[in-house]
Amino acid sequence: MSERTLRFALFGNVFQTPVPATVAQVVGGLRRRGARMAVDRVYYDFLLSAGCADLAGVGVFDGADFEADFAVSMGGDGTLLRTAGRVGSRQVPIVGVNMGRLGFLADVSSDEVEDALDAICRGDYTIDSRAVLQVTLPGGGHLAEAFALNDVAVLKTDTAAMITIRASIDGEHLATYQADGLIVSTPTGSTAYSLSNGGPIIVPQTGVMLLTAVAPHSLNIRPIVIPDTTEVELTVESRSHTFLVSVDGSSEALPEGTTLRLRRADYDVKIVKRRGTRYFSTLRQKMMWGADNRG
Repeated sequence: MSERTLRFALFGNVFQTPVPATVAQVVGGLRRRGARMAVDRVYYDFLLSAGCADLAGVGVFDGADFEADFAVSMGGDGTLLRTAGRVGSRQVPIVGVNMGRLGFLADVSSDEVEDALDAICRGDYTIDSRAVLQVTLPGGGHLAEAFALNDVAVLKTDTAAMITIRASIDGEHLATYQADGLIVSTPTGSTAYSLSNGGPIIVPQTGVMLLTAVAPHSLNIRPIVIPDTTEVELTVESRSHTFLVSVDGSSEALPEGTTLRLRRADYDVKIVKRRGTRYFSTLRQKMMWGADNRG
């Protein structure tokens, strides 16, 4: 056990039916190890109403008003993305407890919680640093979410008409996309929305960004990989005069003519990994490569 008392901030998915056994494992496991805990208020109220955990003596925090050595994300990958947004640039490592389905990022299953907590308290873990995208509006304006661990997607609002997206790289015109949208993703996000639109899988820590069109009008348009030292500039035109910008799944409508600038943020998100965890092994398992699904 660590010589000092470790502090944990707990986040969770309030839109998912809680798994009482897993919640109890995490809360009880941290309590038995003498750790200090505080739970995001919205999730705390959710757990109380569900009656699925003993929260006696557990602290509560609002927004970003927490101090912690570790953040625990209890849900699926979407919950971990939201947790990463709350942690921001603090460099607090995130432990992803998987109560969802796929679990690329949140990879601690319910039957691994005790071993994972033991390893964390012993300091027997590794830190996986993941690149983050920063979005700015040079012409002014406000984005509710300005940083993305997975991707930033520019999408149409009209159900029929395409949008036109002029893309430049470091000031040099790349292409004018006529499509339902364009996804700019990190290597982490290459296995998310981009993958479902035909984009390649990019290994984390590769040092690149990926541009993938959504249903492009031209079949000649293909995904492109660029260095993450570059800046991407996007300007959008739309028949509906608006478009959506989605930052890790959180969307906001913007007027056409808005210019977005995307670059790698000056911080990475830290994700706790158990020793022995291997990316390609996880990839094979989650993508079911080699599995024989024939009846």
